[in-house]
Amino acid sequence: MNIINRERLLPAGLLSRLHASYPQHSGLLESREFLFNEKEHYTGLSGFREVCSILNKNGIDIGAIDERELFVEVYRFLATRHTLNSINWDDYPTDSVFQLVFPQPGMIDEQTTQQYIDSEDAKARTQVAVDYMEKTNPHDGNQQLNKPWFVNDEGVLEFLDGSQHKYPQCQLVFDKTTQNCFSFCTYCFRHAQVRGDEDMFIQKDIAQLHEYLRRHTEVTDILITGGDGGYMPVSRLRQYVMPLIEDPSLLHVKNVRLATRALTFQPEMVLTEKYEPMLELFDTMRDNGVQLAWMAHFSTPRELLNPSTIAAIRRLQNHGVNIRSQSPMMNHISLFKDEAGNVDVERSSQNWIDLATILGMMCVGFHSMYCARPTGEHHYYTAPLADMGKIFNRIYRSLASINRPSRHISMTISAGKLAILGTSVVNGEKCFALQFTEARNMEWMDRVILAKYDEKENKIDCLTPLDTDKFFFEDELKQIETDLADALQQRLG
Repeated sequence: MNIINRERLLPAGLLSRLHASYPQHSGLLESREFLFNEKEHYTGLSGFREVCSILNKNGIDIGAIDERELFVEVYRFLATRHTLNSINWDDYPTDSVFQLVFPQPGMIDEQTTQQYIDSEDAKARTQVAVDYMEKTNPHDGNQQLNKPWFVNDEGVLEFLDGSQHKYPQCQLVFDKTTQNCFSFCTYCFRHAQVRGDEDMFIQKDIAQLHEYLRRHTEVTDILITGGDGGYMPVSRLRQYVMPLIEDPSLLHVKNVRLATRALTFQPEMVLTEKYEPMLELFDTMRDNGVQLAWMAHFSTPRELLNPSTIAAIRRLQNHGVNIRSQSPMMNHISLFKDEAGNVDVERSSQNWIDLATILGMMCVGFHSMYCARPTGEHHYYTAPLADMGKIFNRIYRSLASINRPSRHISMTISAGKLAILGTSVVNGEKCFALQFTEARNMEWMDRVILAKYDEKENKIDCLTPLDTDKFFFEDELKQIETDLADALQQRLG
């Protein structure tokens, strides 16, 4: 509170305007007592059970405990005090944050669930969960092919085990300090990282990354991710950043992106004296022309409209941090069904229209929206592409241009990020118009692709070309993937 008051992070005019504009989403005037006060984090099966025990003591029984525990054993569980207190426990089943961090009945198939429930002891249950992990596809989009390498000055081949370089301008870094999260999202597509699978990405050597960057001057951005990039301590981030400022051979790297959900799950982290050395580093980056892009992950207005998040956003902005929001459109969280089980286009789009407008009021950029990736419990979160296209179109035409997302809704596949531009009619046949926003061959981005209209398909790479046997990029993609796999195998050999 001293920091908030001293730095004027919660001006009354802003709070009043936000609440008056969106009282249906706001938690700014709520006065009920928090249920979770003792611990900062609740983690794992024991943490999940502790949370349920606290809820039970307060007369709340979420039910389906065995089924939820199966999910916890497969994908893990982690929730912060802030996350748990953000949930409206008077109506938790419809609360988006509850859906975001709590496993739900129906996520894992009935046969596996029943096998887990019928197991004779805890050891047998865990084995059911371990066996099911093999089906969870933690590396969709052929992510393992994105691992880069180089030959050093001594002629020795070096792999960057904690990095991905799929698109020329941007390199992903999975640093050893960012392998945890503040809370675990139930739809997480990086469960290999949070579970600690053998094939997870971990970058240990920072100097190795800089050496790779010197050889790849096409890279303008490094994206620190995980887990959660917000977990990186300032001493570690400084080792990444200062050479970008001080070494002329790294001048081509202009932007550092920090992929983090701290503003949703633990914004209080930013509001401490302990965080001030990090803010000083952000000042140094701004003063030397290196952009710090804080890639937040807001899906609902509720995540924004609380005092801690608002104050944290403003404190970061006061130190030159450009905050942008990117997030997927997920059923039960930011995409909703009507009573008949059909996608509710109006309600779903209004969630995003409200969110985009609030982001604008907070001077936060609306970067992008994504379809659910085909990993984890994809069936639970996805919806037909046709319906998601209708939602996005309504969002786009309802917003002032300054508040619109920077690109059309897209889905990541091995070929790149493929966006749904809309629909068209060619020779009397309705079709989707698609276009790459990122691609393994960046020249693919120049062409619009036509695919047959399908009211039920929910995976963009399963669409059928409108007037050809295959999409124009398929043969080249296959060759690229084969060459990458062969080169990787040869170097490993």
